[in-house]
Amino acid sequence: MTDSVDVPIIAAQPPFYAHPGDAGADIMAAEAVRLEPGERALVGTGLSIALPDGYAAFVVPRSGLAAKHGITIVNSPGTVDAGYRGEIKVSLLNTDSRDAYDVAVGDRIAQLIIMPVTRARFIPVDELPDSVRGDGGFGSTGYTQGER
Repeated sequence: MTDSVDVPIIAAQPPFYAHPGDAGADIMAAEAVRLEPGERALVGTGLSIALPDGYAAFVVPRSGLAAKHGITIVNSPGTVDAGYRGEIKVSLLNTDSRDAYDVAVGDRIAQLIIMPVTRARFIPVDELPDSVRGDGGFGSTGYTQGER
Protein backbone atom coordinates (compact mmCIF):
# COMPACT_ATOMS: atom_id res chain seq x y z
CA MET A 1 0.00 0.00 0.00
CA THR A 2 1.25 3.48 -0.84
CA ASP A 3 1.02 6.51 1.38
CA SER A 4 -1.77 8.97 0.73
CA VAL A 5 -2.53 12.49 1.86
CA ASP A 6 -5.92 14.14 2.32
CA VAL A 7 -6.31 17.19 0.05
CA PRO A 8 -9.38 19.40 0.55
CA ILE A 9 -10.72 20.33 -2.89
CA ILE A 10 -13.29 22.52 -4.60
CA ALA A 11 -14.06 21.23 -8.09
CA ALA A 12 -16.99 20.54 -10.37
CA GLN A 13 -14.96 17.60 -11.71
CA PRO A 14 -12.41 16.33 -9.17
CA PRO A 15 -9.12 14.92 -10.48
CA PHE A 16 -8.98 11.15 -10.77
CA TYR A 17 -6.38 8.45 -11.22
CA ALA A 18 -7.05 6.48 -14.41
CA HIS A 19 -5.28 3.32 -13.21
CA PRO A 20 -4.14 1.87 -9.89
CA GLY A 21 -0.58 2.97 -9.18
CA ASP A 22 -0.73 6.08 -11.42
CA ALA A 23 1.37 8.98 -10.16
CA GLY A 24 -0.70 11.68 -11.86
CA ALA A 25 -4.40 12.37 -11.47
CA ASP A 26 -6.13 13.65 -14.60
CA ILE A 27 -7.51 17.19 -14.41
CA MET A 28 -10.14 18.55 -16.77
CA ALA A 29 -10.83 21.78 -18.60
CA ALA A 30 -13.61 23.93 -17.18
CA GLU A 31 -13.79 26.04 -20.33
CA ALA A 32 -13.69 25.48 -24.08
CA VAL A 33 -10.67 26.83 -25.94
CA ARG A 34 -9.44 26.60 -29.53
CA LEU A 35 -5.67 26.45 -29.87
CA GLU A 36 -4.48 27.44 -33.32
CA PRO A 37 -1.08 26.09 -34.49
CA GLY A 38 1.65 27.57 -32.28
CA GLU A 39 -0.90 29.25 -29.98
CA ARG A 40 -1.00 29.03 -26.19
CA ALA A 41 -3.85 29.68 -23.78
CA LEU A 42 -4.37 29.68 -20.04
CA VAL A 43 -7.17 27.16 -19.48
CA GLY A 44 -9.21 27.15 -16.28
CA THR A 45 -9.91 23.88 -14.51
CA GLY A 46 -12.38 25.08 -11.88
CA LEU A 47 -10.14 23.23 -9.42
CA SER A 48 -8.83 24.68 -6.15
CA ILE A 49 -7.00 22.67 -3.50
CA ALA A 50 -5.59 23.12 -0.01
CA LEU A 51 -2.33 21.21 0.23
CA PRO A 52 -0.88 20.55 3.67
CA ASP A 53 2.44 22.18 4.54
CA GLY A 54 5.33 20.12 3.25
CA TYR A 55 3.56 19.22 -0.01
CA ALA A 56 3.40 20.69 -3.50
CA ALA A 57 1.37 19.79 -6.57
CA PHE A 58 2.92 19.67 -10.02
CA VAL A 59 0.86 20.15 -13.19
CA VAL A 60 2.35 18.07 -16.01
CA PRO A 61 1.37 17.29 -19.62
CA ARG A 62 -0.64 14.23 -20.63
CA SER A 63 1.52 12.04 -22.84
CA GLY A 64 -1.37 11.10 -25.16
CA LEU A 65 -2.17 14.75 -25.95
CA ALA A 66 1.49 15.43 -26.65
CA ALA A 67 2.05 12.38 -28.84
CA LYS A 68 -1.23 12.53 -30.80
CA HIS A 69 -1.86 16.27 -31.06
CA GLY A 70 1.31 18.14 -30.03
CA ILE A 71 -0.41 19.66 -26.98
CA THR A 72 1.92 20.39 -24.08
CA ILE A 73 2.23 22.73 -21.11
CA VAL A 74 4.36 25.86 -21.44
CA ASN A 75 5.71 25.95 -17.88
CA SER A 76 5.89 22.24 -17.23
CA PRO A 77 5.82 21.31 -14.53
CA GLY A 78 3.62 24.03 -13.15
CA THR A 79 4.10 24.26 -9.41
CA VAL A 80 1.20 24.66 -6.98
CA ASP A 81 2.49 25.69 -3.55
CA ALA A 82 0.85 24.57 -0.31
CA GLY A 83 -0.29 28.10 0.50
CA TYR A 84 -2.06 28.72 -2.85
CA ARG A 85 -5.85 28.57 -2.71
CA GLY A 86 -6.83 29.94 -6.14
CA GLU A 87 -7.96 28.11 -9.24
CA ILE A 88 -5.39 25.86 -10.89
CA LYS A 89 -5.03 26.92 -14.51
CA VAL A 90 -3.05 25.16 -17.22
CA SER A 91 -0.97 27.03 -19.79
CA LEU A 92 -1.51 24.81 -22.84
CA LEU A 93 0.54 25.14 -26.03
CA ASN A 94 -0.29 23.69 -29.45
CA THR A 95 3.08 22.73 -30.95
CA ASP A 96 1.49 21.38 -34.14
CA SER A 97 2.46 23.54 -37.12
CA ARG A 98 -0.65 22.68 -39.21
CA ASP A 99 -3.69 21.73 -37.15
CA ALA A 100 -5.72 23.62 -34.58
CA TYR A 101 -6.84 21.76 -31.46
CA ASP A 102 -10.18 22.22 -29.71
CA VAL A 103 -10.38 21.76 -25.94
CA ALA A 104 -13.92 21.05 -24.72
CA VAL A 105 -15.26 21.40 -21.20
CA GLY A 106 -14.50 18.15 -19.39
CA ASP A 107 -11.52 17.18 -21.57
CA ARG A 108 -8.58 15.79 -19.62
CA ILE A 109 -5.87 18.38 -20.29
CA ALA A 110 -3.13 17.70 -17.72
CA GLN A 111 -2.14 15.60 -14.75
CA LEU A 112 -1.67 16.66 -11.15
CA ILE A 113 1.09 15.02 -9.13
CA ILE A 114 1.06 15.58 -5.35
CA MET A 115 4.46 15.19 -3.68
CA PRO A 116 6.13 15.87 -0.37
CA VAL A 117 8.79 18.53 -0.72
CA THR A 118 11.75 19.47 1.41
CA ARG A 119 12.43 23.08 2.22
CA ALA A 120 16.14 23.80 1.79
CA ARG A 121 18.43 25.92 3.91
CA PHE A 122 20.75 27.72 1.51
CA ILE A 123 24.21 28.06 3.05
CA PRO A 124 26.59 30.53 1.37
CA VAL A 125 30.09 29.11 0.80
CA ASP A 126 33.15 30.21 -1.16
CA GLU A 127 33.66 26.86 -2.84
CA LEU A 128 31.55 23.77 -3.53
CA PRO A 129 32.81 20.25 -2.80
CA ASP A 130 34.05 18.20 -5.76
CA SER A 131 31.83 15.60 -7.43
CA VAL A 132 32.25 13.03 -10.19
CA ARG A 133 30.21 15.16 -12.61
CA GLY A 134 31.74 18.50 -11.69
CA ASP A 135 30.38 21.43 -13.67
CA GLY A 136 29.48 19.43 -16.80
CA GLY A 137 25.94 20.03 -18.00
CA PHE A 138 23.77 20.58 -21.09
CA GLY A 139 24.90 17.63 -23.18
CA SER A 140 28.15 16.93 -21.34
CA THR A 141 27.34 13.21 -21.17
CA GLY A 142 26.74 12.92 -24.93
CA TYR A 143 23.71 11.88 -26.95
CA THR A 144 24.49 8.32 -28.01
CA GLN A 145 25.72 5.31 -26.10
CA GLY A 146 29.49 5.54 -25.74
CA GLU A 147 29.67 9.24 -26.69
CA ARG A 148 31.33 11.46 -24.11
